[in-house]
Amino acid sequence: MANKPKEKQFSRRDFLKTTGVATGGIIGGSLLGGLVGFNLDGSSSEEDAATTEDTASEETSTGSNTGGLTDNSRVFFHNDLDFNTVSAAMERIFPESESGPGAIELGCAFYLDGQLTGQYGFNSKEYMQGPFREPLPTQGYQSNLNRRDYFMLGINKLNEEANSRHETDFPDLEDDQMDDILTDFESGEVDLGVPAHTATASYFFTMLRAATIEGAYADRYTAETAIWPAGK
Repeated sequence: MANKPKEKQFSRRDFLKTTGVATGGIIGGSLLGGLVGFNLDGSSSEEDAATTEDTASEETSTGSNTGGLTDNSRVFFHNDLDFNTVSAAMERIFPESESGPGAIELGCAFYLDGQLTGQYGFNSKEYMQGPFREPLPTQGYQSNLNRRDYFMLGINKLNEEANSRHETDFPDLEDDQMDDILTDFESGEVDLGVPAHTATASYFFTMLRAATIEGAYADRYTAETAIWPAGK
């Protein structure tokens, strides 16, 4: 009997081990690079490239390049531009690299979509009455906005900044142009047009980065009942 070709193994243990190897990244040392490893079984990059090329069209049509999720899985982000903006920003925070997949393939934007649909997005289990003041670095969420509105404010500002600087939407920018804008968000140099006690660009970035990392490590099932790459 002919031996079956050895399948590539990528376990949850491998994922956690590889993503824990390095920190730091492309923006001020605070963003994560491509930390997820696929070549853990010693297979060559040429073999991986060939496999990727052969299956690319199939993955695109089935949604498996986002952990089995498709646009039909979205609940909160009805607007394609909003969803694509979040996806692009998350990919810069957790980018694909030769070591493995990035935020888009890991479905991080779908993770945030689900979060904003539920209690997290509505702040339903948190005190949301005044007084409202700009939070100290040691304090948590202090805004009168729920997270759904806070994220939409930040997402719209990402596109506003992109169009102001480069006359195109954020997802259509070059990587370094996205990085410049995200860097300014992180440092608080972008004005969201509301009082600081309502929302700041730096806190929006903090929430976006947290959601990206949570989504990358999430262990849950997709709409097609297939486990995410990060959850295997």
